[in-house]
Amino acid sequence: MERNIDLNEISDGRLYGSNDMVKADCGSCEGCSACCRGMGSSVVLDPFDVYRLTTGLQTTFQSLLSRALELNAVDGIILPNLKMAEEEEVCPFLNEKGRCSIHPLRPGFCRLFPLGRLYEDGSFRYFLQVKECKKENRSKVKVRKWIDTPDIKQYEEFVCKWHYFLKDLSNAFGNGRDGKALSLAKTVSLYILNQFYITPYDSGEDFYSQFYRRFREGQEFAASILEKAK
Repeated sequence: MERNIDLNEISDGRLYGSNDMVKADCGSCEGCSACCRGMGSSVVLDPFDVYRLTTGLQTTFQSLLSRALELNAVDGIILPNLKMAEEEEVCPFLNEKGRCSIHPLRPGFCRLFPLGRLYEDGSFRYFLQVKECKKENRSKVKVRKWIDTPDIKQYEEFVCKWHYFLKDLSNAFGNGRDGKALSLAKTVSLYILNQFYITPYDSGEDFYSQFYRRFREGQEFAASILEKAK
């Protein structure tokens, strides 16, 4: 999900790498669950998030859609996001004590918060959102420790490839409303949902091996869409 923002207004003015220290640690969020409420459709899931949830909870993507996820358009492409429940818009995985019930499996968006990513020149760096987290007196922590994901370099490469893959496809039909653009958007969305989300992942095999097999096919698909969009 791309946003047109002024980093000087929302950040501390710095960009970070995974080995940098950043003032993001809020002491295990004790007594606070503000970022688990009122998030609308903003907690968008990538294929690794779905792999974690489906294999960790031993469930299917379709089952998650029936109770915890929903589908919404993101830059013209339909993707899954956490479904905020009831009038309070509470994360479906927040327990009665106000704690995350799937913390080891939590999505990348949740691991990142209150950090964000700035994508530039085929890569990205992190920035600290200074107005998003309500906790005060946060302490410094290394970015890679805060994100808490094994094989951080491999993970960051995946995040980057996924972002630019979606961006290229979205740009191919330009979020337009003419018949051709709408048809391309529908084709792209159905393909992505089936290829990267609905088709089950094997819990006994490394995620990245499975993803890149699908991704190579996706690149061929993207090439055909880009050709049709000319």
